Amino acid sequence: MATPTVRRLQLGNELRHARLKAGREQAEAAKELDCADSKISRLELGQGGISKGDLKLLLEFYGFDPNDMQWMFELARTRSTRGRWNGYRAVFPEWFRMYIDLETDADNIRQVQGEIIPGILQTEAYMRALHTSSVRRNDEGVDALVTSRQERQQLMVRDRPPTLAFILSESCLRRRIGDADVMGEQLNHLAEVALHENISIQIMPFDAETSTGGISFAFTLLQIPSHGIAADLEFVYIESFDDARYLDAKAAVAAYTTLWNRIQAAALGPKESLKVIRSVGQQYSE
Repeated sequence: MATPTVRRLQLGNELRHARLKAGREQAEAAKELDCADSKISRLELGQGGISKGDLKLLLEFYGFDPNDMQWMFELARTRSTRGRWNGYRAVFPEWFRMYIDLETDADNIRQVQGEIIPGILQTEAYMRALHTSSVRRNDEGVDALVTSRQERQQLMVRDRPPTLAFILSESCLRRRIGDADVMGEQLNHLAEVALHENISIQIMPFDAETSTGGISFAFTLLQIPSHGIAADLEFVYIESFDDARYLDAKAAVAAYTTLWNRIQAAALGPKESLKVIRSVGQQYSE
């Protein structure tokens, strides 16, 4: 079953589609539950919970198929998440925790990165070199970060892994993090990962002849499958130094999807990219 965050988002998505299919307004739904309009709005945005009784009443009001209600009840179940962000997982800042849930449940993840190897593809040595002299200045913090990131990487090899696609600027390969040994190991790992059937890595070379301005915008597209009547959840994740934005408006997702397509068309293909990764990796061992 999905993570708590994704369950709420999926439930809200399903309820909104059920209401629209029934031709009802939020105010009508609120009147049926004898609650404020804002409660219905928060439910549909995935920002609030609902009891099984109220959910049943609402679904019946929408004319929802009784045979499909059990899925909705499962989405609405309240499960304790106490301790979820304790221990080494406490290294995740609050604004990043929603991303962890989305990443865990996504079946399609596409990421553009311009300077640093994406975290999910990093080796332990690369992680430590990147963060030891950075904002995390104690060994305990770095250890927790490494452990948490290695846990995230397990999604690449689980029984039903997501489809993962990365477009990396050549800068990611040549920006030295740590010493030559660290970079050599990192690029060898990148080359091995690129051979996985569910993973695609493309490189945007410095000498690309087509317009490559889009590579300067780092972003991640995530798609989370829906098992009900609603469409899949789609998000654009954009991270800054101390915060992040989660975009799910159709226009925003469409705009970044178009940007992804343009960048992908300008980048080297997977086979050519693998050759570049191996070539640059070899330079670090010379």
